[in-house]
Amino acid sequence: MEVELFDYRLPEELIAQRPAPERDASRLLVCAAGDRPFAHRRFSDLPDHLRAGDVLVFNDSRVIRARLIGEREGTGGRVELFLLQRHASGDPAREQERCDVWQTLAKPAKRLRAGDRVLFGGLAATVMRKSPDGSLIVRFAPPPGEDFDAALERLGHIPLPPYIRRADDAEDARRYQTVYASAPGSAAAPTAGLHFTPDLLDRLRAQGVETVFVTLHVGLGTFRPVKTERVEDHAMHTEHYHIGEDAARRINLARQENRRIICVGTTAVRALESASRRDHAGNRRVPAGWGSTDIFIYPGHNDRFFMVKGLITNFHLPKSTLLMLVSAFMGREETLRAYREAVRERYRFFSYGDAMLLLPDREYGD
Repeated sequence: MEVELFDYRLPEELIAQRPAPERDASRLLVCAAGDRPFAHRRFSDLPDHLRAGDVLVFNDSRVIRARLIGEREGTGGRVELFLLQRHASGDPAREQERCDVWQTLAKPAKRLRAGDRVLFGGLAATVMRKSPDGSLIVRFAPPPGEDFDAALERLGHIPLPPYIRRADDAEDARRYQTVYASAPGSAAAPTAGLHFTPDLLDRLRAQGVETVFVTLHVGLGTFRPVKTERVEDHAMHTEHYHIGEDAARRINLARQENRRIICVGTTAVRALESASRRDHAGNRRVPAGWGSTDIFIYPGHNDRFFMVKGLITNFHLPKSTLLMLVSAFMGREETLRAYREAVRERYRFFSYGDAMLLLPDREYGD
């Protein structure tokens, strides 16, 4: 399948550079099953489209200040490191050990060699090796009396995506983070969740909608661009996820009772669909615990969706793996038709942009 099939025209002025004044004031394009027309709503209207018994699954990963700007020791040359994923003894369940070895992207990467040191105002980074994909494995040494996480919070920048053409500021520290974020580790925000407010969550729970939280730390696997001509030739990078005991129990019960499991964001979809498996009785379910995933969901390959019936998501970049996932869920032609509608109606796109609610009439895969 050609990557060009997932291209669309987007005027540059529709790429949101700032969030909406209020989180739930963003727009919501509702795409339901069949030939029903699109509905144009506000995100605060979301409860109108959900019902008691629905289960919303959120990704509670917290964005870290993943962008560091420093200078190369000995030359003074400017170096930027973008932290992707923490290494923790090869076992994501032991992340609490706070190992300070990270997979990073670097600018400029070609000039850095194993043993080179980069200084960030007291925080030092030593290049350990270069990976085949071009990323660097780096060991950090924090200043005396300060641990790495405190130093990163003090010296790092909010990792705004490159299509936001400005420096990060104090507003981004608050708005490029979901209100329920609790597990530090993401190099980018799970942006579908940025629209939720505490009040909106309370309203949803009051009408009988369940809210469940899983964790997938967003790394290179989620936002790495597709550089191949054919979709099948693109390789996803590994990301780590965690599903707690109570979350697994409630998700599995909802599926057993054929209630709607609606994921907030493509990262929650990837966590649930990656974890999905049959138990000893042949029932499809997700187990509790840590897992790793390099799942790549695109039309015609693995588009049966065992655990997900609905999706809330932002608008994604042309020819991206995220747009391909949405196309697998809704169908490529229907997805691109929705995107054309959004462009025509002047929706705002990407991380700080507006959202879609996708509710196709589909059964769980077997």
